[in-house]
Amino acid sequence: MWNPEKTDNQESMVTLAAIQMEPKLGCKEENVAKTLRMIREAAQKGANLITLPELCNTGYMFNSRQEVYDCAELVPGGPTCTAWEEIAKELNVYLVAGITEVDADGVRCFNTAVLIGPNGYIGKHRKLHLWYDDKIFFEPGDLGYQVFQTPIGRIGMLICFDMWYFEDFRLLALKGADIVCCPTNWVDIPPEELHTLGPYLCMVNASCNNIFVVAADRIGTERGCTFPGMSAITGPEGWFRAGKASFDKEEILTATVNLMEARRLNWNPMNVVFRDRRTDLYDAALGSGETIFPR
Repeated sequence: MWNPEKTDNQESMVTLAAIQMEPKLGCKEENVAKTLRMIREAAQKGANLITLPELCNTGYMFNSRQEVYDCAELVPGGPTCTAWEEIAKELNVYLVAGITEVDADGVRCFNTAVLIGPNGYIGKHRKLHLWYDDKIFFEPGDLGYQVFQTPIGRIGMLICFDMWYFEDFRLLALKGADIVCCPTNWVDIPPEELHTLGPYLCMVNASCNNIFVVAADRIGTERGCTFPGMSAITGPEGWFRAGKASFDKEEILTATVNLMEARRLNWNPMNVVFRDRRTDLYDAALGSGETIFPR
């Protein structure tokens, strides 16, 4: 079981960062410049795997499809990815960041997270579960579940509402992910107690799957929608490794961890999460067989 005082195992020490920031809707150049400043600040704190919020280069509360197309760009190959590739190479860091993507056909737009390393573009995740008006402006993700092998560990990505589906984390974990990085734009839903729902999703999914989870949320109010911040970094035992971020401040959370804990951690000698699964019972619950409770 994880002991915060025990640091004997140093196989893959990584300093994780979650950047909490406020992008401005439609102000892409200003937003990208801010991401570069905050990436540099995170790197100065020692971070080498840095996660930024969902759609951090464009803002989120679009009013029309035209607004989306005006902001969208190729991934990779667009100016935002190019800027992120340059700084990742300069600082020798890995980045996960949310971006408004248009496909090569120039027709389909996606809510996308991109993974970039010191040697350039690595891969991308397209949001699978579209929240509210996402369904008007974006296509459902079509890349499935991907885990990217890197020198620092195996990295998976999810975006915001994807985190509400336990299957997403489980499938990434079964594919070998050590960490799942989650760009988010959690929304402020009353009552006040729900402000903590996002961080608790990090805790639960990290613990249930023996993985690290990093969620980078945005702050601010955009076209009447308030975003609650509270970004989080959690370890495979489910505990916060860097506390929780504030509700309304731009800040950078950091935590130095050994990513290989995700491959080693067992709760006790009698229980191993993946070994003890009852896959003989799960088909109906996973939707792969008969629907028991039609909606």
